[in-house]
Amino acid sequence: MDSAVLFALGLTLFAGLATGIGSLLAFFASRTNTKFLSVSLGFSAGVMIYVSMIEIFFKAKDSLTGAHGESMGYWLTLAGFFGGMVFMAALDRVLPQLGNPHEVKTIEDMDTGPTNDEYARLRKMGIFTALAIGIHNFPEGIATFMSAIQDPALGIAIAIAVAIHNIPEGIAVSVPIYYASGSRKKALLYSVLSGISEPIGAIAAWLFLMPFLSDTLFGIVFASVAGIMVFISLDELLPAAKRYDEAHLSIYGLVAGMAVMAVSLVLVT
Repeated sequence: MDSAVLFALGLTLFAGLATGIGSLLAFFASRTNTKFLSVSLGFSAGVMIYVSMIEIFFKAKDSLTGAHGESMGYWLTLAGFFGGMVFMAALDRVLPQLGNPHEVKTIEDMDTGPTNDEYARLRKMGIFTALAIGIHNFPEGIATFMSAIQDPALGIAIAIAVAIHNIPEGIAVSVPIYYASGSRKKALLYSVLSGISEPIGAIAAWLFLMPFLSDTLFGIVFASVAGIMVFISLDELLPAAKRYDEAHLSIYGLVAGMAVMAVSLVLVT
């Protein structure tokens, strides 16, 4: 295993374990900093949207047009891009049957305890939420890994953006598990396990995609990654950020994320 693969796997592990940070925040912080959360989620969305539309999409297009010609290559890029969106939309249609993986929880939710007849329901909700987030994070792990393999600076930016949006997911898992079990350790464990699927996705990409990597496969995977990240930003990050929005803070965060990503891409090229 060469250093580039180790680096990409490490980034994906970092992004996945951020669910544990969310769990720890729920236990040890006294209140949710809603302004910071709104700006952070908006920032993460800005990074993902900008890097997907400006960088990843065109890297995919260059690869596919080089292999298949201008017209066919562009159509394949579009197919991969919207295919990634359709895949995530289909996944989200299935996951609500298991529990809402992106129902935003706050630290204040820890202050409202359940009634006696709610403990079993909370335990089931927490387990299903962890499972749903784990399934959902698997393609994010592929996205982070493949981006880091192609461009380490790009991989770092995506890993940070994914990590930011994993923090509230960790809270969403830990709150019901904690109230169902009364155990901080168990809640933290489920929260961390829900994020482990990201490095598992990276390992799957390394084992099953890397050996067959060609211009065509790389282009389709990268176009799909762009579609996946745009969908995540529009469907999850921005709606969550708007929940805490005060004076358009989520939009300011979005613009700041795009600006930081734009400047960083100029500086590293």
